Amino acid sequence: MGSTVEQADVQSSGKGHSVAITVNNKAVAIIGPRVTGLQIKEAAIAQGVEIELDFQLSQELPSGETRIIGDTDVVTVNKKSVFTAVAGDDNS
Repeated sequence: MGSTVEQADVQSSGKGHSVAITVNNKAVAIIGPRVTGLQIKEAAIAQGVEIELDFQLSQELPSGETRIIGDTDVVTVNKKSVFTAVAGDDNS
């Protein structure tokens, strides 16, 4: 009987799983699939990507467009998700 309860808990836990995304051309593992912009930057910094928390984060969309991701914006990520973080005053 206990295994049925455990199985149900696993299916409904909604805690997510590790997703490999790309931030500034570096692989970053994050618990997804739903994460905030701040969580993406924190995970990238913890894994050695040379960015700061106040950098502007953008997502490169499959259409070729980019979308600005704020710290509190929630995005759904997958292994094809690509993000770029740049200093707010970077005009390049």
